[in-house]
Amino acid sequence: MAKKSTIEGMAELERAMKKLEKVPQRVVTKAARAGATIALKAARANAPEDTGELKKGIVLKGERRTKIGKKVYDVMMDPAKNDIFVKMTKDGTRYYYPASQEYGFMTVDGGYIPGYRFLRRALTDNVVKIERRVVEVASKEVDKALKG
Repeated sequence: MAKKSTIEGMAELERAMKKLEKVPQRVVTKAARAGATIALKAARANAPEDTGELKKGIVLKGERRTKIGKKVYDVMMDPAKNDIFVKMTKDGTRYYYPASQEYGFMTVDGGYIPGYRFLRRALTDNVVKIERRVVEVASKEVDKALKG
């Protein structure tokens, strides 16, 4: 006869997991937004400033939910400001000003001006800070949701 084994604390764990399934989507949204806000502030701080439009044009945009329990935010240039950011050279070539500042550009005499990488650095320089903030906010919100 097989002996039925029990794992100490398993019943409590199963109850906690059932409760966790009922945690609302807003918990994930709030945590993701908290992390993305760090990148947004860093991108604005690192962006070059001539008229200030580049800094003002950096926005946070939430993507539509594709999966329950997942939320994604983009730190991006505001599409509503394309009329300001799309420029024309004297020979009629269109270029996107934020891209030239991010990645660099060629000068008329063939030289290269390197980009500032302000959007890339906003993430790469702050990965640990962003991860900590997401976990911190998610933990706090999950605790709040499970108590309520």
